[in-house]
Amino acid sequence: MPDLPVTMATNTTIDGSDPELGNPLRPAIHHTGLLLSRTERAIRGRERRQVARRSSHGVWTPGADRPDPLRILKAQNRNRYPELVPLRWGRMVASPFTFFRGAAAVMASDLSSTPVTGLTVQACGDAHLQNFGLFASPERNLLFDVNDFDETIPGPWEWDVKRLAASIVLAGRDAGLSEAACAEAVMQGVGVYRMMMGRYAQMSQLDIWYSRVDIDTILGLLPPEIRPTGVKIAEKARRRDTVQAMAKMTEVIDGRRRILDDPPLIEHLESTTAGNTVQVIVDRYRQTLTDERRLLFERFELVDVARKAVGVGSVGTHCHIALCTADAEDDDPLFLQIKEANRSVLEPYVQRSLFVNQGQRVVVGQRYMQAASDLFLGWTKYRNRDFYVRQLRDMKSSIDLTGVRSAGLDAYSGLCGWTLARAHARSGDPVAISAYLGAGDSFDRAIVSFSTRYADQTEADHALLRAAVDSGSIEAIEGR
Repeated sequence: MPDLPVTMATNTTIDGSDPELGNPLRPAIHHTGLLLSRTERAIRGRERRQVARRSSHGVWTPGADRPDPLRILKAQNRNRYPELVPLRWGRMVASPFTFFRGAAAVMASDLSSTPVTGLTVQACGDAHLQNFGLFASPERNLLFDVNDFDETIPGPWEWDVKRLAASIVLAGRDAGLSEAACAEAVMQGVGVYRMMMGRYAQMSQLDIWYSRVDIDTILGLLPPEIRPTGVKIAEKARRRDTVQAMAKMTEVIDGRRRILDDPPLIEHLESTTAGNTVQVIVDRYRQTLTDERRLLFERFELVDVARKAVGVGSVGTHCHIALCTADAEDDDPLFLQIKEANRSVLEPYVQRSLFVNQGQRVVVGQRYMQAASDLFLGWTKYRNRDFYVRQLRDMKSSIDLTGVRSAGLDAYSGLCGWTLARAHARSGDPVAISAYLGAGDSFDRAIVSFSTRYADQTEADHALLRAAVDSGSIEAIEGR
């Protein structure tokens, strides 16, 4: 893997690292077996079946000592904006699927006791259906890829597959689909993952890294009955750019453009702007951009900043949006998202991250997994908090699964399975993983069993939260 390119600050240490930003010279993954022949790597993969039988992945039974899921989630709230915690609970209690989306830490704890092969990849850590989507590459091509990396860290590839599969069942149930339809969608998603891993196993390293899933390829593969929907989604994504965001999210007050307040979702805070906090964050962040991208970024001036509540599991973390402009007439805008990065929920169960700065962990992990990453992707630190920075909107769009039908869920699950396989093949050993999976559907059927059982577990956990909210022991703001 190439080292992440940065321009060093003047206070770098003897090893070339910046004490504020972490060490940019340490790779995120130590590859093993790359100098072995394909035959030897395949043997290594098949031997992993003795460590974890493929059928063993179908087992899920919570132990008597399983930690209280609500206690795990409450622990994450300790360093968040306390006034936003009820909003997080409100989003999680909406349905078992939204609970699942916010409970990556709960599933990480549960997965730690499940079988693994010992074959490591750069894991997403939160690979559910809504964390895949469309975005623009720097070349302005519309790509489909994993789009959330808050929890990324080197870890077992199986954990990403299991989280994806469980989310398929929960999304299907949420849409009112039958258990048979949900199982078929899981078979489709995992089957495509296995098939594509087999294809990547035959490709050269460079071809794997050049590989991408673009919108034209996707539309060509969609069943005729859902292709028009795919075209509409692509057209909508192309319209979601910075100019649209400025028109929708800002207004001019006393001759100055400002971000519109929509509390508690978006609001200006005195603590956010006091002492030029965000300006300091932005100034430090620019050090992590490559020279040509820093040159581009320095043509923009910070105009306004506001706090923004995002996602489900991330609600309450220190997240801001920053409006920048390169023109006094406000017709050349740039919207940035400055998001706090905490330790990955997987880290207690895998080797500790090599990166001191959690924002750098997120950025490097994203670059390992994605076919193309945001032009302005970078990281920084302020006081005791780590951050990563990216564009707020750049043709970014996720798929609305509300009311999805069987054909749509099948197609989307297969697309996510394909994308996850490509991401894992970039950082892991596709030959060994493919050899472990084999040509049959033994692993696929095991994951169907696991995903159904874990979806049942999630529904039980969601019921605990629902009861706590109804009793008043947990405060929740619902419907936002």
